[in-house]
Amino acid sequence: MKQLKKYSLIIIGLASFVLGAIGSFLPLLPTTPFLLLALYCFTRSSEKFNWWLKSTKLYQNYVGEYLEHRSISIDKKIKMLISIYIMVGISIYFVPILLIKVMLGLMLVTQTVVLLFFVKTRKINENE
Repeated sequence: MKQLKKYSLIIIGLASFVLGAIGSFLPLLPTTPFLLLALYCFTRSSEKFNWWLKSTKLYQNYVGEYLEHRSISIDKKIKMLISIYIMVGISIYFVPILLIKVMLGLMLVTQTVVLLFFVKTRKINENE
């Protein structure tokens, strides 16, 4: 039974990592929550997979810095916002349904507010 739990967590972790990787390219699929779920699963099931996840560039870019410093550097916040605005802006432009455009706009505003006002900002090269 313990092995079943271990393998289930590994499978969920791998699926979460794949969804997080896809989310790094698609604007509506979140990356960070899936990577955090993968981290949770791997931490409880396999040290090998946990180490592998933490060594990936995807993890380091989206989660590692925040978990290590409890803040995100200002340059990374600016890059994230530019990326978010471009990807969601393209989606808003091409989606024909007004309600979806409004919801995407609200999502964009929410992401911006959270990133700017709720996530602590660190100066470039501070604590690195």
